[in-house]
Amino acid sequence: MGVAHPSVLDAFAHDKRRDLLVLAMYETRPWTGGEDQILQLQEKLNAYASFILDGEMAEAFPQFLGKGVEIQLRTRHQPSPLALGLLQQAEEQLALQQIHLETILISTDEELPAAAASGCGCNPGGCCS
Repeated sequence: MGVAHPSVLDAFAHDKRRDLLVLAMYETRPWTGGEDQILQLQEKLNAYASFILDGEMAEAFPQFLGKGVEIQLRTRHQPSPLALGLLQQAEEQLALQQIHLETILISTDEELPAAAASGCGCNPGGCCS
């Protein structure tokens, strides 16, 4: 789970209040400003965008076809300036596809979703059982 694992969908939920789908990714490591972490974030964002735009999400979850989509980066630490720059660029590009990108600071005592905490989560090719 997490930004270091781009092929795993960390969390997926239908926000009934806003009637949209939320795909969340987690980063619990501090943002050191290193290139490896930035590349991992970029790969994870690309994997999520591909999952949405290439039809895999619609195929895996047809009951949510036509709903709005939000990608969330849920992080325990303030992203580095380099990460913030990447997130800004990604937000602008995703907005062109009607996909919202949100960065949310979570507290260190906030629990991760059960699937995410166990390292399970959903693979972009389908959910784990």
